[in-house]
Amino acid sequence: MHVGLVGLGKMGFNMRARLRAAGIEVTGYDRNADVTDVPDLAGLVAAVPAPRLVWVMVPSGEITDSVITELAGHMDAGDLIVDGGNSRFTEDQRHRAQLAEKLIGFMDVGVSGGVWGLKNGYGLMAGGSDEHVAWAMPILDVLRPEGDRADSFVHVGDVGAGHYAKMVHNGIEYGLMQAYAEGYELLSKKEIIKDLPGTFRAWQKGTVVRSWLLDLMVKALDEDPGLVSIDDFVEDSGEGRWTVEEAIASAVPAPAITAALFARFSSREDNSPAMRMVSALRHQFGGHATKPAGS
Repeated sequence: MHVGLVGLGKMGFNMRARLRAAGIEVTGYDRNADVTDVPDLAGLVAAVPAPRLVWVMVPSGEITDSVITELAGHMDAGDLIVDGGNSRFTEDQRHRAQLAEKLIGFMDVGVSGGVWGLKNGYGLMAGGSDEHVAWAMPILDVLRPEGDRADSFVHVGDVGAGHYAKMVHNGIEYGLMQAYAEGYELLSKKEIIKDLPGTFRAWQKGTVVRSWLLDLMVKALDEDPGLVSIDDFVEDSGEGRWTVEEAIASAVPAPAITAALFARFSSREDNSPAMRMVSALRHQFGGHATKPAGS
């Protein structure tokens, strides 16, 4: 199998490596000349035999729009474009209609795993037709962790469903990180707590709050025990806002996710140990940039 991959940032670069290690031929394109296999999108399409499957792994919004539009100009009827970025689900439906005019297929895949995906695999949530998901399945099976497919992959529904599921996943992620971070700050304020990192380490096995996020929290504290090198400014990447907007539109109460989003806004005004921990966690699992302390 030979696939095209557009976008060789942190995740795209690792996905190319994981696919190649499994024997899947990958031609990748990126504007960064140091990592790209071909000079442009036209070269990528020319390198992949028809019928083509091209996976797009670029930032959501205008960049995704421009890449899909340019790819459509080079690809043929019967080809398939997969958007594996964090696009809003409503954009997926627009892209499907745009590509259908040229008889090019489209599916969306929510991807979770961050910078650890190369080693551990990615959690995958697909939206699209049965035919397109079946076509992409050899790629999906390589990208996900080993073991039962149902433990790390789901065909959620039609186009847009994959990114909708990933949006809610990231909203939950906001709430989980905020809860851990608030617990960290509360413990750090009490003088009777003599071993703060050790407390979180002791929660890693046997407790009901154990998780991969907790493991990453311990790792962050090992690397910087007081988080003194990290500013408390925390970005929100879009999905949290979209989750809150969907909760409002669907009249679904989501107080924990909403509060976690608002806490990120407050991080841009206050000096908060909790928000330094959220920033550290985002860096640990996703490689998201942190601001130096005092910036």
